[in-house]
Amino acid sequence: MALKVLSALDTARTQWYHFKAIIIAGMGLFTDAYDLFCIPPIMRLLGRIYYQNPKHPNDPRFQVPPAIVSIMVGMSLLGTVMGQLVFGRLGDLIGRRRVYGMSLLLMVLSAIGCGFSICTKRGCVLASLGFFRFLLGVGIGGDYPLSATIMSEFANKKTRGSFIAAVFSMQGIGILASSMVTMIVCKIFEALSSGGSSSDVTKMATPEEADIAWRIIVMIGAIPAAMTYYWRMMMPETARYTALVEQNVVQAAKDMEKVLDVSMSQITEDGPVPNNPTQLYPLFSKRFFRRHGRDLFACSAAWFLVDIVFYSNNLFQSHIYDSYLKPVNQVSAFRDAFDVAKLQAIVAICSTIPGYWFTVYFIDRIGRVRIQLMGFLVMAVVYISIGIPYYSFWDNHDHRTGFMVLYGLTFFFANFGPNTTTFIVPAELFPARFRSTCHGISGASGKVGAIVGLGFLWASHNREEEGYPRGIGMIASMVIMGGVCLVGMVVTYFFTVETKGRSLEENENDIDEGDYNKGRCFVRFFKCDFGHTTTTTTYNPQPQSST
Repeated sequence: MALKVLSALDTARTQWYHFKAIIIAGMGLFTDAYDLFCIPPIMRLLGRIYYQNPKHPNDPRFQVPPAIVSIMVGMSLLGTVMGQLVFGRLGDLIGRRRVYGMSLLLMVLSAIGCGFSICTKRGCVLASLGFFRFLLGVGIGGDYPLSATIMSEFANKKTRGSFIAAVFSMQGIGILASSMVTMIVCKIFEALSSGGSSSDVTKMATPEEADIAWRIIVMIGAIPAAMTYYWRMMMPETARYTALVEQNVVQAAKDMEKVLDVSMSQITEDGPVPNNPTQLYPLFSKRFFRRHGRDLFACSAAWFLVDIVFYSNNLFQSHIYDSYLKPVNQVSAFRDAFDVAKLQAIVAICSTIPGYWFTVYFIDRIGRVRIQLMGFLVMAVVYISIGIPYYSFWDNHDHRTGFMVLYGLTFFFANFGPNTTTFIVPAELFPARFRSTCHGISGASGKVGAIVGLGFLWASHNREEEGYPRGIGMIASMVIMGGVCLVGMVVTYFFTVETKGRSLEENENDIDEGDYNKGRCFVRFFKCDFGHTTTTTTYNPQPQSST
């Protein structure tokens, strides 16, 4: 019966519940992206509210110190690391569904807490904002392994990659939503505060309403997540967890019948419940590392490397946008934040969102390994190409358009590349008993890489008058990021295994050296069998003797 349950999941036709699950599972990723991309314009507003320096108008007025910006971003990332490890483990110990609502509820309450931030004095506001952003990160971190695991265990093997990628693509919607909400709120408050006036006093002054505007922007991000809480609570436990970990195959079949168009008569047969071979060895045992250590290293290392680059790239936006923005002391607070959000929206529409959906379309056609290799390769070439002549781009206004096109390609091929595949592969490689935990470990490694990426925010600056310590500059920073991408290619080439077109049970039991070699097809890039169609294994639920 267990085999019939798993077979029914692998062959179930695509139906409405799969798309519903994408929306429900994707809200955590939506909130993650909303939270990350609403921070740059909010930091501009906070600078206008709490860091005015009217005695020195030629200095970079109205700017939050870089140390504070780094702390705000870093607190969220630290929370994400903790959330991925804790909730990932809980997802395997007590079930995906039981902790799924907890992570979402924590995100909603923390986003609201960020908006209130207790008081109005600068130190109190920033300390409170940092605390609630840490809690928000914990909730977001918990959502990563749970969403990926749940979607992988509900999906069929032919379209599993596309479904998980679609969940992850909700980040793109979150990026665009944060920019649109910021633009709308700023326009409304600008109209209310100016009263139709366009005087220089109105432009220079920071109205009291600005302290309300940024709070509204933050809290609106909690609304979509809150709206999906009920449906998360109504989701049944995944049939794979119930059958393979809880060893309750009958209940698994009943849960399948509730959400998928599958009849109990199709999947019920007499016979004992088989033992799950993953119960023969514990997490982090010698046998675990012998069977899954290489996969865990590949997933963790690739995610670590891509997040160094991806988060650094997001943080660099403020430097690159400066050349397109008016000086902060020449525009109103709301106009300044509006312009930052508008540029973010343009980049999202032109490069970020298309990258996500290219992956959704191609992931089950050309495979995870190819996409990850291609993404790392193109990003490496682009970073080096725009990094070495970086300052000459900005000295010549005619070259800036070309620079922005190339810069947009880094976002496109990050998402049509390793930023998405590193989210997908850990949800497909590990046994049901360890799947959420290993995904959490891989994701936590990525967020550690993101924290390392914060160093590039400091290292890229070499102008002390801006309040930054003297650094290595943008040229060296971008060239180093190109080198990081090349290391990512090496990790992918030698260690990452293709999972396209195979059941989760085939992936977790396929540990032969020859199958790892099939992931190393760099020389025969267009000839290798990434789908593993020539040699497939059959899942054997009976206990296996250790070797």
